[in-house]
Parts: sequence; structure tokens; C-alpha cells
Amino acid sequence: MAPPARIRLAGTIAATALYVAAATEAAAQSAPQDGTIVLNEQLQLGDVFSHQTINVVDATGQVTVNTSAQGNQASGAVQNDSIVVQSNQDMRGDAIARSDVTLGGDTGGPVNVLTQAGGNYLAVSAYDSTLGVNAVQSNTGGNVNATSEVGTDTARLLSGGSVAASAISNTTALYGEGSMVSGSIDQSNAAIVRSYSRVDSQYIPAEASVTAQTIANAIAVNSGQTSGQNLELNQSSTADFIEAESSANTGNGWNLAARARANANQAVLYNEGGSVVIGSNQSNSSFVRSAATTTAFDYGRVEAQASGAANTLSVGNNDIFVEIDNTQFNEGGVDVTSTFVGTNGYDIYVGAEAVGNQVTGYACSECAGYMDATNNQTNSGDVSARANTTVNGSSRAVITGANAVGNAATFYVSRSGN
Repeated sequence: MAPPARIRLAGTIAATALYVAAATEAAAQSAPQDGTIVLNEQLQLGDVFSHQTINVVDATGQVTVNTSAQGNQASGAVQNDSIVVQSNQDMRGDAIARSDVTLGGDTGGPVNVLTQAGGNYLAVSAYDSTLGVNAVQSNTGGNVNATSEVGTDTARLLSGGSVAASAISNTTALYGEGSMVSGSIDQSNAAIVRSYSRVDSQYIPAEASVTAQTIANAIAVNSGQTSGQNLELNQSSTADFIEAESSANTGNGWNLAARARANANQAVLYNEGGSVVIGSNQSNSSFVRSAATTTAFDYGRVEAQASGAANTLSVGNNDIFVEIDNTQFNEGGVDVTSTFVGTNGYDIYVGAEAVGNQVTGYACSECAGYMDATNNQTNSGDVSARANTTVNGSSRAVITGANAVGNAATFYVSRSGN
């Protein structure tokens, strides 16, 4: 039998599968050989910047803006074969993306603004295949920062819209259909990660949302159609700050929401049709802050929702067997604040959720599932959640909630009909 083919990726060298990247880029597409090995080595030393400034007056149609800055990025796929992806991504510069959109007068169409900043990104998909992944992602740069600022005090957004900012230092995303996904993922972040999204306006007679999302280390694995997972996960964040902030402001808003979410380490895994075996180790010393603010003089439905977490792990399997060996350690503070200030209107929803360590595991919704779970959680950081609501005039309904938890663990197996 011929020895396994070894293919190295560096810069823009082509290789097996499909690989595409930003500042440091790898790209290829071809039929994989038996036992193919893909080697991806990416090092980004400089800063990556992306900035758009837009001035619009009395636009009759939509206003759509997309701005992104990414350090290292690679993506690929395999079908009807087996492949091992060995990836090492090292980000040492800043990744900064910013959108400044000034709106004057009436904007007739929806306003959609998305700003994204990232350090390292790896995505691999498998179809009727065996996928092995050994991925290492490290960010020792100064900042990963995404900012979206939209409107003015006199802006009238007649069709509403969506304004969002997302900053993620390290991302690994795996997908499988009829495939076995196995290997290890190691993520470490020392960069400050921030997202900020804001809208200022006079009048929004339609649904409008302002969102900010910040994650230091993110892992997402989704597999189905008789698949399985066997993975070792390691995530560590030592940055000073992990921060997400959103602010939605108007004189008269009919359906206005500000939402913010900040996580240091996050891993979400789901599978169908096979076993899931996961070993996870998450460690955080970063200060995590999430804040959502909504203000309106007159309002219909308004919302301010913020959530923050140091370490989160979710493992689900719509089949018989799940094994989880989880260790979480947090010594960083988690601070979450949601605020609404208004005068006259109808319905107000304000919520804040903060957690130090959180793990959720579940198995099988229609069969006799089995779960083997080992859980160790240690939290020494302060965890706080605050919901602030001020109504200077009258309101129909005010629904608020604030929840703070040091360590949270939920494991369950559901039966048919439950």
C-alpha cells in the first residue's frame, strides 16, 4: 500500500480539500488520497485592519455594510474518504474592524451593519468520511476588536434593521455527515477581545436589534446522519479583558432591542447516530464583562439582554451513549449589566445572566440513552448580574431578571415522550 500522502500548507500554497484564508491564507480543492494528511502552518506577525466610513442622507432603499478583519483562516472538506488535518495557527498582531455609518434624514429600507474581527479560524467538514483533526490556535496579539456605530440623533430608520459587532479570538468549527470526527483542539488566548455596537436615532417604527458578541476561544462541532465524536478540548484565556457592549437608543422606537454576550471559553457539541466521547479542560483568568443598554423616550416593545460566562461546555447526543470528562477553572471576574431608561410606553424586558463555570450534557430524546459524566469545577472569581430599569413616565409591563451562578452543571437523559 502506498504511504500516506503528506501535503503542507503555508501562505497561499494549495493542498487537499478546500482552504481559504484572510491575512494568512491557505486554499485548495482536489480529491483526497487514501490516508491523506493536510498540514496547515499559519503565522500572522503584523496587524490586520478594516475600516469603513459611510455617510448617507435620505436613502430610499436599504443600507448594508459588511466589514471584517481576520488574521489566520483555513477551511476545508472531505467526502467519501479519510483525512487527517494537522493545523497550527499563530496570531501575534492586532485584528481590528470598524464600521462608522452616519445616517441623515429618512432611511427607507432596512439598515444592516455587520462588523467582524477574528484572530484564528479553522473550519473542516466531512461527508461519509473519517476526519481526524489536531488543531492548535494561539493568539498573543494585543487586540481583537470589532466596532459598529450607526446613526445620529436625527436619524429616522423607517424599516428598522440589524446592527452587530462580533469579535472572536480563536474559532474551530467542525461538521460531519455520516462521519467520525476525532482528534484534539487546543486554543489559547492572551489578546484583549472586545465588541461594541451602537445605534443613535430619532425614530424607528419597525423592529431593530443591536447586538455585540465577544468570545476568546470558541469550539463548535455538529455532526449527524449516523456520526460520532471523540475529541479532546483544551481552552485557556489569560487576557486582561473579554468585553461585549451594545447600546440601542431612540426617541421613539416600536420594537427595539440591545443584546450583548461575552464568553472567555465556549465549546458547543452536538451529534446524532453514534457515540460521543469528550474530554474538556477550560481555564480562564480574564475579566469578562457584558453590558446591554436600551434607551427610548416613547416605546412599544423594548429589550435589554446581557449574558457573560468564563467557561461554558455543552455536549448533546441524540443517540445512546455520551461520555464527558469535564474540568473548568475560573479565577477571572464576570460582570453582566442590563439597563433600560425610558419615559412612556408599553412592554419592557430586561435580563442579565452571569456564570463562572457551566456544563450541560444530554443524551437521546427517543431511546434508552446512557451517560457517563465526570465533572470538576472551581470558581474563585466574583460573578455579578445586574438588571437596571428606569421608567420616568408610564408603562404597561415591566419584566426583569438577574441571575448569577458560580458553578452550574446539568446532566440528563430524556426518554421518549419527555
